[in-house]
Amino acid sequence: MRYQAPRGTEDVLPVDSYKWLKLESTFRELAARYGYQELRTPTFEDTDVFLRTAGETSDIVSKEMYTFTDKGGRSITLKPEGTAPAMRALVEHNLCPPGVVARMSYIIPIFRYDRPQKGRFREAHQVGLELVGSPSPVADAEIIEITVRFYEALGITEAVAKLNSLGREECRAKFTEAILHYAEAFLADQSSEVREKVCKNPLRLLDSKDPQAQEVIKSIPPITNYLEDESRTRFDRIQELLTDAGVPYELAPDIVRGLDYYTETVFEVLTAKLGAQSSLCGGGRYDNLIKDLGGAATPSVGVAMGIERAIMVMDEAGLWDGGTKPDVFVVQATESAFSTCQRIARELRAAGMKTLLDIDGKSMKSQLRQADKSGAAIALILGDDELQRGTVQLKKLGSSEQTEVSMDGLIGTVLGLR
Repeated sequence: MRYQAPRGTEDVLPVDSYKWLKLESTFRELAARYGYQELRTPTFEDTDVFLRTAGETSDIVSKEMYTFTDKGGRSITLKPEGTAPAMRALVEHNLCPPGVVARMSYIIPIFRYDRPQKGRFREAHQVGLELVGSPSPVADAEIIEITVRFYEALGITEAVAKLNSLGREECRAKFTEAILHYAEAFLADQSSEVREKVCKNPLRLLDSKDPQAQEVIKSIPPITNYLEDESRTRFDRIQELLTDAGVPYELAPDIVRGLDYYTETVFEVLTAKLGAQSSLCGGGRYDNLIKDLGGAATPSVGVAMGIERAIMVMDEAGLWDGGTKPDVFVVQATESAFSTCQRIARELRAAGMKTLLDIDGKSMKSQLRQADKSGAAIALILGDDELQRGTVQLKKLGSSEQTEVSMDGLIGTVLGLR
């Protein structure tokens, strides 16, 4: 029997792993420049961590979580998102006492049972940021700015932030009343399950893909019509900050996000490169989340960015720069050249050059074929004649150009050809 990767998962093969390394290193470098430190949480958590934060009516909780009972009879869930575990760790280890602002980043796998499709997997991966302890609109703007800068650093220059505000309790109460009012006729024709779900959390209706629901949604006034004065002022300030920072954004009253813990600011970053699946990432403010997990009320804002979706966009735009191809292939033409070839390879690697050489004693002709297949730009050929003269044959692969160069200063000569 030949086994395959489980449905909705994928193997990252050596030919593609450099893409993941590039995204992860770009993210880590950018996050560090803004003062974010990496947090690593377990792959699974107590199920209640997600029930108390994501909301029982959310699609993640009601349809998508990988939940099981372990041998100790505990309900365990593979984490479907990164924010709740990060906040659980923050509370447990007191990482953000009163008066402190904490900046955390993470790179994680997430698990959601969903129908696999383009850009959507059952095991996916995210990079994320959490800025905890500040109620300032400057914090919201910082998270949005870093998010857009991340995609720009990857070469995805057409990314744009879609911005909305959910306001506070009064705003959401008025808006949910409006949703139920405008959806009354639609809900009358729905199943009791759908009616119960919408009545528990009317905002869920805005995520519906049902064509009839979409028509209802178009008739509902935007949530920003119900914003409290303080929230409106705050939302205006975030827009000013993004404009000052040169961050491209658009207002999008239809964005509400799919988790119950969001308050005030919500946003997504979109690109047209993925067609219907255009959302690259999403985030927002969640001032009640830490309180829901047993901590003190703590203002917080963050974002989660899908690695697979970013890779898809970069694939389609041709944004990769050569991957893991070696720079040099060292060819041992005779048996007596073994030690010197090994030394040259070590010196090249120490100088930062990706270097390969044959380890099986194959013929020079076979080694040159290996060099061509490897994608290396240069082959260095060394045999008895070169050893006697203190030289090396330098061949530019893909062309007929070959020159003899001195062993002295060889590393500098090769580095000059990069």
